[in-house]
Amino acid sequence: MNDTTQVTPNGGTKQTSTRQAADKAGAASTNAGTLMPPVDVIEDASGITLRADLPGVAKEGLNIQVEADTLVIEGALALSVPAGMDATHVEVSFPRYRRVFTLSKELDADKVSAELRNGVLTLRIPKAAHAQARRIQVQAG
Repeated sequence: MNDTTQVTPNGGTKQTSTRQAADKAGAASTNAGTLMPPVDVIEDASGITLRADLPGVAKEGLNIQVEADTLVIEGALALSVPAGMDATHVEVSFPRYRRVFTLSKELDADKVSAELRNGVLTLRIPKAAHAQARRIQVQAG
């Protein structure tokens, strides 16, 4: 079982996981010791933008894959305790983030762009040419 969210233009996102209650509560996923990061999905006329909160993940620890219609976001936490100190209270006990999305056929998965800045991953997925609105030229005869 995995955490799966469908991303569809004009429809937002649709949870298909059996752990919807845990996702809504912001609770950690127990799937292979990973955290499910919160993700905002914003649609405009030319595509969608996903913004995932991944605090503590460095660019080198980030793995983004698209295969067929599945987008996988994984990130390894790089939280360290200074030398000579011990953590007395730890709230983040899982070392990885993971989130899986099913992409609509209206999105062009070959043109995904990604940027990681200040712990926020921004993915831009444009709509495929066949799904974009186009203006029809009318000829006077």
